[in-house]
Parts: sequence; C-alpha cells; structure tokens
Amino acid sequence: MRIGELAESTGVDVETVRYYEKSGLLPPPARESNGYRSYGKTHLERLAFIRHCRALDMPLADITRLLNFVDRPASDCGDINVLVDEQISRVKARLKSMRALEKQLTALRHMCSEPHSTKECGILHELVSAAHGEACACHAVR
Repeated sequence: MRIGELAESTGVDVETVRYYEKSGLLPPPARESNGYRSYGKTHLERLAFIRHCRALDMPLADITRLLNFVDRPASDCGDINVLVDEQISRVKARLKSMRALEKQLTALRHMCSEPHSTKECGILHELVSAAHGEACACHAVR
C-alpha cells in the first residue's frame, strides 16, 4: 500500500508517517520501480501500535523503548512495567494540575455571576489586576 493508504487506515497524517520513518519508529519501506514507497502489514501494525501509544499520551522516547521490546520478544518485561508506571505518574501529576486549574477558573468565574457591562465585569477586573502583578481571585498571594 502507498503512504496515503497507510495514513488513512491508521488515522495518521501522511507527514506524521514520514516523521516516524525519519525518526526510526517505522522501518524504511520497500520502493516500487517508480520510486513510490510500498508499505506492508508490518508497517500497518507498527503504526497502529505507535498511534495507540500516542493515544495513551506516551512520549515518543517511551514508544521507541516499547518498540525495542516488541522487536525482542524474549527480553524481560520488567522495564515495560517501569515505563508504564512512569507514565501513570505523569498522568497523575497532570490530573492534579488540571484540578488546580479547574479551581482557579471556578474562583474566577464566581467573580461575575450576572451579565454586566465589561467595565463592571469581575472576571476582567481580576485578570487585569493579575496582569498588573496584584493578587487575584484565582491565584493566592505569594
């Protein structure tokens, strides 16, 4: 199959496929006599694997490590567990950060409960105050 077919069948942009090739995540495809790339089932499966790992928000460096394990099926999987545990920790940290962000936005939203003119908008007032380095409803004074 050609690059467009591979991209479409996995939901990945053609440029992303090319990037994965250049970075070594995908092996180089065979070339047809006209110079077009010719991808096979192995490329399709590997690209689907990469796409799934990206959907789990794994960084490309970790995906590279996982692909090395895929390529060496007899190796010990302990490092895979460590890699996934590290990803879980990153996700937990982001969730904690997102909860803090939600609290900040909620505090900011409570500054303007009814429609007013923008001159009287509590949200804008708080944002302008913060821009001037003053305390605001969404950030504690440091």
